[in-house]
Amino acid sequence: MAGRSEPPGFLLTTLDKGVNWARTRSMWGAVFGLACCAIEMMATGASHNDLGRFGMEVFRASPRQADLMIVAGRVSQKMAPVLRQVYDQMSEPKWVISMGACASTGGMFNNYALVQGVDQVVPVDMYVPGCPPGPQSLMHGILTLHDKIMAGDIDR
Repeated sequence: MAGRSEPPGFLLTTLDKGVNWARTRSMWGAVFGLACCAIEMMATGASHNDLGRFGMEVFRASPRQADLMIVAGRVSQKMAPVLRQVYDQMSEPKWVISMGACASTGGMFNNYALVQGVDQVVPVDMYVPGCPPGPQSLMHGILTLHDKIMAGDIDR
């Protein structure tokens, strides 16, 4: 039709936004709680904070049902291959949040037994700082990840 007024790529751009909206509203987290940060992560899923508002009703025990891994706590050298295996079993697209100072940088434990940052094992999309970060910090990290996905800043 000669009289079309839509810009080129209009339909695909709108479709991409719709798909990204659906992805952010139906994220299911795979928990990987390893230390004190795991207590704060569990508190985030409790009724007081209510992650169900954002489509994250429950944390999944099976990596095949999850698309968001939250690594909470220090990762030992022995646990790193297990973490990678769980990440590899997750469905695509998948995202990773590193929660706390220990997961992000090794924290105060600068020794040979701990991985000095989970980004050496799996690609990290969002870092949540703190020792341990509270539930509000984790929720802020999740919502910031949602914003990045909606904006198309994270391609998977």
